[in-house]
Amino acid sequence: QVQLVESGGGSVQAGGSLRLSCAASVSTFSNYCMGWLRQAPGKEREGVAIVDSDGSTRYANSVKGRFTISRDNAKNILYLQMNSLKPEDTAMYYCAAEERWDRCITAIQALGVGSVLLAAKDFGYWGQGTQVTVSS
Repeated sequence: QVQLVESGGGSVQAGGSLRLSCAASVSTFSNYCMGWLRQAPGKEREGVAIVDSDGSTRYANSVKGRFTISRDNAKNILYLQMNSLKPEDTAMYYCAAEERWDRCITAIQALGVGSVLLAAKDFGYWGQGTQVTVSS
């Protein structure tokens, strides 16, 4: 049973920052590939950032240099630090987990070549989401 609970969303002005957190209830958190996905109104869910078990990260081109994904394996928590937020970052943000490492590799490769929609499809579990709204 995998349970993911996101928090930290809110409303900010462009240029502001937010830090999202995800508390994961899983058997062995460190064994899971973890990521953040987002879905804007009328659009498909897309991959934003991924972190694998050894801490290696990959980002969507649209957030590189602004967002930082990290994980605390001792506390079973995933983070997303979001700086220099833009109105186009407005979306529901989902914490995601995948225990199969072949799917994780596929997701990482997809994100690396800009296939953000494909990257999102490789995750088997996600939470309820937390809303991020950025005003101009």
